[in-house]
Amino acid sequence: MKERIRLHILIKGRRSIRMKALILVGGLGTRLRPLTLSVPKPLVEFANKPMILHQIEALKAIGVTEVVLAINYQPELMLNLKEFEKKLEIKITFSQETEPLGTAGPLALARDKLIDDSGEPFFVLNSDVISEYPLKQMVDFHKAHGGEASIMVTKVDEPSKYGVVVMEESTGKVERFVEKPKTFVGNKINAGIYLLNPSVIDRIELRPTSIEKEVFPKIAADNKLYAMVLPGFWMDIGQPRDYIAGLRLYLDSLRKKSSTKLATGPHIVGNVLVDETAKIGEGCLIGPDVAIGPGCIVESGVRLSRCSVMSGVRIKQHACISSSIIGWQSTVGRWARVENLTILGEKVQVYDEIYTNGGVVLPYREIKSSILKPEIVM
Repeated sequence: MKERIRLHILIKGRRSIRMKALILVGGLGTRLRPLTLSVPKPLVEFANKPMILHQIEALKAIGVTEVVLAINYQPELMLNLKEFEKKLEIKITFSQETEPLGTAGPLALARDKLIDDSGEPFFVLNSDVISEYPLKQMVDFHKAHGGEASIMVTKVDEPSKYGVVVMEESTGKVERFVEKPKTFVGNKINAGIYLLNPSVIDRIELRPTSIEKEVFPKIAADNKLYAMVLPGFWMDIGQPRDYIAGLRLYLDSLRKKSSTKLATGPHIVGNVLVDETAKIGEGCLIGPDVAIGPGCIVESGVRLSRCSVMSGVRIKQHACISSSIIGWQSTVGRWARVENLTILGEKVQVYDEIYTNGGVVLPYREIKSSILKPEIVM
């Protein structure tokens, strides 16, 4: 009865209790280089704000009062997130690993930060997952099934590429996990969003541990693990191709929920997000699925589609960019063409009339000759 009362207070008067969350941010972000050579992956902008800020804002919206960040790589830069504490009115604390602890070890390390006398469940999120974050529905689901842990799952078209969650459709009870099945056993995979009772931490040793492979199967074997099918879109944006695909899904969701945030005008095609400090010249064609960050200058006659343009970028006249990510304060020259998952690191200069076909360019480089096939420019 006491547990039901606590959860009732959470939903009806969410500021009355202390609900917490842990975000796993310890990875090196190697798949998203060269951007992660400048900042840790969670601080890379997605739709004009750091990836991790999307999650913190969603947690704040349902009444979470403290977010613990499990950090490892470039901790001094991650500390910059403290500036959002006052703005969002949410406590942000850090749990720093001295060695990589996997996806479960960080929970044991942060035990004292996550567990208090309230006995409330806490959220755990992977930092590179983007979705509509139906976290209130997850609290309701967790309350209803009465188990020890809830995981969010999402449906995929090719389950053989993933670890599949086999579950009872009627109740959501997880039966088992099958890694990259050769025959069809289901089409739902772990979406990287969990709601766990404090007792789950008692199952985890302070060592490098996988929550997906070592902890969840044991909870499932005890019939205490339940899965909720995630409504709406989902994407792991930890690599460039998925980042671009995730931007399309995110902007489409934004169109349905809050279309006033999207740009409009004769030069806009489809869903486009433009920071209010960016400047766009005459005769441009922008979209679909484009994000233009703060302080950017897009000169006349530029064509942009399916791309992310980060803060301080200058795109000169008649340049064309598609399916690419342009890093902070880079410059793309006149009549240049940038396409096919080209990724420019910080302060890259692409000279006039250059063609880049899938180049991955490290920070501070100058591109004076065309990149005709995908390659890494050191």
